Amino acid sequence: MTITQLKYVLSVAEYQNFTVAAEHSFVTQPTLSMQIQKLEDELGIQIFNRSKKPIELTEVGKKIVQQAKVIVDESIRIIDIVHQQKGFVGGEFKLGIIPTIMPTLLPMFLNNFTKKYPKVKLIIEELNTEDIIRKLTDGHLDAAIVASPLENESIKERPLYYEPFVGLIPENHRLHKNKQLTVEDLEMDDILLLEDGHCFKNSIINLCRNYKVDNKKGFQLASGSFDTLIKLTKEGLGMTLLPYLHTLDLSKNDQTFLKEFASPQPAREVSLIFHKSQLKMQLIEALKKTIDGVVRGAISFSDVKIISPLQK
Repeated sequence: MTITQLKYVLSVAEYQNFTVAAEHSFVTQPTLSMQIQKLEDELGIQIFNRSKKPIELTEVGKKIVQQAKVIVDESIRIIDIVHQQKGFVGGEFKLGIIPTIMPTLLPMFLNNFTKKYPKVKLIIEELNTEDIIRKLTDGHLDAAIVASPLENESIKERPLYYEPFVGLIPENHRLHKNKQLTVEDLEMDDILLLEDGHCFKNSIINLCRNYKVDNKKGFQLASGSFDTLIKLTKEGLGMTLLPYLHTLDLSKNDQTFLKEFASPQPAREVSLIFHKSQLKMQLIEALKKTIDGVVRGAISFSDVKIISPLQK
């Protein structure tokens, strides 16, 4: 029995297909199949029921997969212990970032991080929070940057900063002359929102007290882009709320439409998260330290009220 054989078993168990599992394991399908067959012969049992489509685990196979995950994780932990002892920060690190954070935060820290830790191969994916949690649980991500708190016992959270919401109010809007916004000013029918699946949309819904299901705008919008919301707002089709960092990239003219909230400002908590069984803690600490260094000057808000990103 080898660690490699157990990794192949875990891959087939996940993808339920030998060919796909081989592709993700970077080996040929005959090689993967032969190694799994050798393991089954050694144990004297069948791990997979190959007659099923897709392939299924046998009852004993389910128990073997559970134990294989523990063994593979512990083998990786040994390498991690050695790296920590040597003070080595390197290797592959898979990071997920939600779409409403990626465009503003990533340019702030990526260059600094790659220069400071040239031995790290950082693989970055833009994913929604649901996919991030699934990939963290399955071991396909090492860490992620999301809006928190998530209230997930399997996930550990390290807050990075608190980012206030800012209103973008066109000239013809009822709130344009207000010096500041309050939560009581908001009406859901009046706000242009991102499409379902974005936690920023959930936060806005949770923020507003007057949630109305009637659509008075005469259109329905499902956009995954703040840029689209900004353009529609400027056309007088409603108002929108933006995360603070996104407002820094607006033109000087567009910034004249911005309205801050009265204190305590509604805000989202942005955190670096990872699974509780995560091994690459030296890389996580290096990433957090880098981000802390670049956002400290840009985000210095303290009198805020955190709005949950969870759908209620």
